[in-house]
Amino acid sequence: MLTLLQLRDFVIVDRAELELGSGLTALTGETGAGKSIVVDALLLIAGGRGGADLVRAGAERAEVTASFNELPDPAIAWLDAQTIEHDGEVIVRRVIGADGRSRAYVNGQLLPLQQLREFTEFLLEIHGQQEFQHLIRREAQRSLLDEHLDDPALTSAVAAAAAAARSCRRDLDALRAAAANRESRLDLLRYQLTEMQSDVTTVAAIDELFVERTRLAASGRLSAAARAALTAIYEAEAESAHDLLARAASALRPASEIDPGLAASAQLLAEATILTHEAATLLQRYLDALDLDPGSLDEVERHAAALEGLARKHRLEVRELPAQLARIQAEIDQLEHAETSLLDLERQLAELDGVFQAAAARLTAARQRAAHLLGGQITALMQTLGMTGGRFAVSVVPTTAEFAPHGVDEIEFLVSANPGQALKSLAKVASGGELSRISLAVQVAAAAKGAVLSMVFDEVDAGIGGAIAEIVGRCLRELGSRSQVLCVTHLPQVAAQANTHFRVVKRSDGKTTRTVVTALDEPHRIDEIARMLGGVDITDQARAHAREMLSLAIPKKRRAQQRVNTR
Repeated sequence: MLTLLQLRDFVIVDRAELELGSGLTALTGETGAGKSIVVDALLLIAGGRGGADLVRAGAERAEVTASFNELPDPAIAWLDAQTIEHDGEVIVRRVIGADGRSRAYVNGQLLPLQQLREFTEFLLEIHGQQEFQHLIRREAQRSLLDEHLDDPALTSAVAAAAAAARSCRRDLDALRAAAANRESRLDLLRYQLTEMQSDVTTVAAIDELFVERTRLAASGRLSAAARAALTAIYEAEAESAHDLLARAASALRPASEIDPGLAASAQLLAEATILTHEAATLLQRYLDALDLDPGSLDEVERHAAALEGLARKHRLEVRELPAQLARIQAEIDQLEHAETSLLDLERQLAELDGVFQAAAARLTAARQRAAHLLGGQITALMQTLGMTGGRFAVSVVPTTAEFAPHGVDEIEFLVSANPGQALKSLAKVASGGELSRISLAVQVAAAAKGAVLSMVFDEVDAGIGGAIAEIVGRCLRELGSRSQVLCVTHLPQVAAQANTHFRVVKRSDGKTTRTVVTALDEPHRIDEIARMLGGVDITDQARAHAREMLSLAIPKKRRAQQRVNTR
């Protein structure tokens, strides 16, 4: 439930604060006073896009803050999933800079707009003056009907079955396309397989080959380096490193027997002599190996060049060739067994089609039951809204749509506004007043099923008046007994039904203009309803009429009880 709405430097509002309770809250004021600014602020809270035009002239930024409590379970689950701390309450804040940049916060945590929209869907539902334009869309009609299903899981079952069947059909279509030119494709693949098999082995073997290629290409430099080292340590004509080390070790050996302090040096020199000999042996073996196969470089070069050519041909890296070889072999196996695979996929698709058709049939039956109930509810509401004899129906007609994620049904809202008239598509109903009332009836019926805690209506009572306006007010008040309702209205009959009443006034000092939102106590509320009834000059007669409307709408005892319940 929305408990507090604060506006700061928003459009032409410098500061405003609305404390909201349960039930129906009315927002009234002169035409052009800025009543819809409150709705615009809530649209911003709901994740709507904001721009620099929303910042009051001369201000650095605009801020809108909304507090909610009694959060529904889905909202709490969403907050927990996002690791946003809360204690059953949440504060949503939007900040719009004069440069048009926008930021959104939930309990102080910065969020992108898409996430804010996801979250506020659990808290707010806003119905504007053009709500009817939304209701004539087939997708919106289907969604509204599906909210009234006795088993909401039916829609997800159909979507899952459709996705599985579409995936299987894609595989089948791909295999059929491949089978159409099966022989020519097999010839090409077998040629590629033969071409690659002689040279392509494993990634490790390819890596080793190119290391060997580099080594053999530098064999001259390697041989010279090894020969120079061998000569220096062992084969020098004068004295090699091995000879010098051996002489030093021999000189220290008898001396270390006299003075043990020389023993460690003598030992190290003896070990160095041995290691030098071992190094010379290894270098000689290395040089012998380099000389064993002079033609090996040519073979390695041929193999490496062949791999590089294959890689260019297949537009791959050399190390990707083994994987390409495996893919070619797999495709050959698949094409050689295509008939068996086609039969398997065809059987699988038939099974999945059966699962989809069964799930779609269950969804169709549930939609038809929900359509009957929803049509009856809205038809009953139309009678109370001055459309006696009017009818509302929801048409659910199964089609031959194949694997559609929303099922196979064509869903359409049908209306007959007057007795004797045939049901027609809601999109073809002409009267503006009728459209407003039908739209309100649909919204009231939808809200009775939905789990939204706060509903906002922006002059949805446009185009009606008189006794019908009072009935509309009663509908909104009844809706307020189940959900929190905020209604921007210009009708005194609707405002009189509200549990809480705010007035919006535009004030100007000749230089600046600002909008002020004020909560009305009972005397001021009487004056406001009298103004709505009588115009600029408020007469005693208008006040008496306003007082009577309030007393008939909500008796004093009931108003007192509502205040107790609110606390």
